[in-house]
Amino acid sequence: MTLWRIRATVDDRPGYLSVLTASLALRGVNILTVQVQPTEQGAVDDFLVDAPDTLDEAELVAAVERGRGRDCWVARSEARGLVDQPTRMLGLANRLVRDPDSTGEALRTLLGADSVSWRPASTGVERGIAGTSMSLADPAGGAFTLGRAAPAFTPAEYARAQALVELAATVARRAAEQVTLVLPDGAEVSVRPACADDLSGVLELHEGCSPRSRQRRYLGGASLPQPARLRRVLEPERGLTLLATTVAADGAAESVVAMANLLGEGDEAEVALLVRDDWQRRGLGTALLRRLVRHADAAGYAALVLHVQAENAPMLRTLRRLDRPAATERDGTVLSCTVPLAAPAAVTVPGG
Repeated sequence: MTLWRIRATVDDRPGYLSVLTASLALRGVNILTVQVQPTEQGAVDDFLVDAPDTLDEAELVAAVERGRGRDCWVARSEARGLVDQPTRMLGLANRLVRDPDSTGEALRTLLGADSVSWRPASTGVERGIAGTSMSLADPAGGAFTLGRAAPAFTPAEYARAQALVELAATVARRAAEQVTLVLPDGAEVSVRPACADDLSGVLELHEGCSPRSRQRRYLGGASLPQPARLRRVLEPERGLTLLATTVAADGAAESVVAMANLLGEGDEAEVALLVRDDWQRRGLGTALLRRLVRHADAAGYAALVLHVQAENAPMLRTLRRLDRPAATERDGTVLSCTVPLAAPAAVTVPGG
């Protein structure tokens, strides 16, 4: 007996799947697993079968067509194909938790892709599937593009792959940004990505800042932001929010002493900082801004934009410490500073 993978489309109507399975059974084909993936063209049935050694690919295709199947694809399979889809997904997810840089290889394994490449956000690649090509949005910026000879990708495969990419981006972001910074005066702070659970700590940060510091951060006023607004800032749809924290001497409580935001819009990203008054002028703002710049570079943004009050000399000094050219426009008391970033070329994932 020989293992085969068979994929075919049938009309999504009662009884049609049984006609197909009956046609295979008449030829001694034993169905080991089956997945049904709804599409606009009908139900795509994906079988793993054990067939007599005397049956070849053409005979299997003929059996499917006699069972009212169409757009048939048949290929030899291996014993590892017996692993069910949920188990396969969990295994790949576990791999990404341990090594988020293996996203490309995980996608290749999940979908049997022949090629996997990554492009920056500025290329404007349209997301979705088109036959045997697929483009997936990378939450960190950019997109993965996959291709295979056959069969065509399905919406269900797209959804699985997108979920895998989002998991890898979350793991990579948290792993890469969880660091300890030693400031010039010897003080240590932990820096990590923010999450929704940090809302109370961020509210305390705002309460601990002077009205002047809040006004410099939000430009429009010194009042405390509403919790709903802060929730959106903590977990932006595109971009990254970093928190700098310290731990009390007894280790019982963590305090948020600074927040740095990178909010993506198109091929640009807006940057803003809020540092508690007693932690200002100690190099913390500069360190956080440099980390956001590195993240924006890696994500493929074309430029950073900062809106700064003209009298905010400390923030303007922090910007100059980046040692990058910046174009500045003035609108009343507000300066809009644009810092160009290097546009990365397309990257081919190792093994592609």
